[in-house]
Amino acid sequence: MTQHLATLRDELVTAAAAHHASHRRLGGMNYPAGTRLAVNFTLDFDAMLLRRLMNEPPMQLAKGEFGGRVGIWRLIELFDSHGVKATIFTPGRICELYPRALRAAVLSGHELADHMWEHHVPKEAALERDHLTRALDALERTAGKRPVGSRSWHSHKLMAEMGLIYNSHGSADQLPYYDADGSGGELLNLPFHYAIDDAMYYSFAWLGSTNPAQRLSDTDRVEELWWLAFQREYEKGGYLNICMHPFVSGRALRVAMLDRLISRMKTLPGVWFPTCETVARHCLAHGAVMGEG
Repeated sequence: MTQHLATLRDELVTAAAAHHASHRRLGGMNYPAGTRLAVNFTLDFDAMLLRRLMNEPPMQLAKGEFGGRVGIWRLIELFDSHGVKATIFTPGRICELYPRALRAAVLSGHELADHMWEHHVPKEAALERDHLTRALDALERTAGKRPVGSRSWHSHKLMAEMGLIYNSHGSADQLPYYDADGSGGELLNLPFHYAIDDAMYYSFAWLGSTNPAQRLSDTDRVEELWWLAFQREYEKGGYLNICMHPFVSGRALRVAMLDRLISRMKTLPGVWFPTCETVARHCLAHGAVMGEG
């Protein structure tokens, strides 16, 4: 038994060391003069695509459709009113379903970025390449420029090969970091966390959850939690990525909460509201690698 435990311990230590070595921190990102904190407002605009993938019931599909018909427009209007430049991670298929909304976002200076073709990554390498190619082509036709970012499970090697410079998916650090995923590629990651993800607080039947796991928090509670998270990051300086979904945060009461939250953020000096692309390019140009995570 003692030998078994020792072997298990050695295996865990080896696995932890390999995981540790796959993350490299950045330092001295040299934000624009006077900037203390970069805040990325990001939208996962997948409408009903994930609902269909999960084979969810009609009411869930209708919620997804609300995001494309109403929610996305409300959020674009909100961000524009505050001068916030958001990043919209969207599947290529959404370019076919809601092109007007995406073009309006681009005209307002918001970034369109990849969120897979149909919100999943095929296991077969050739099909994965086909899906990513189709997604990037669709987004380029819609935005008039090639996307440079993703929020996906695509391999880093493939994403880098196709010209993507960042992913916004992992949460191994509170600051941007380099992430190697074992595919032979390394990519800058702009981390977000489910603690600052609207679906964790507002969304019924999220990812097929059962009734005991339902979530419905009041907006005052979410506002205060996110404000406290913002304050903590502001005190340290650095980075904050807030993840939302138009079919979730596009409801009127939640838009009003975001309006209050952004207004509170703007009362503090040195808060920057760029796109993820802008942050990524700053990190790549000025961020000094600090070594393994």
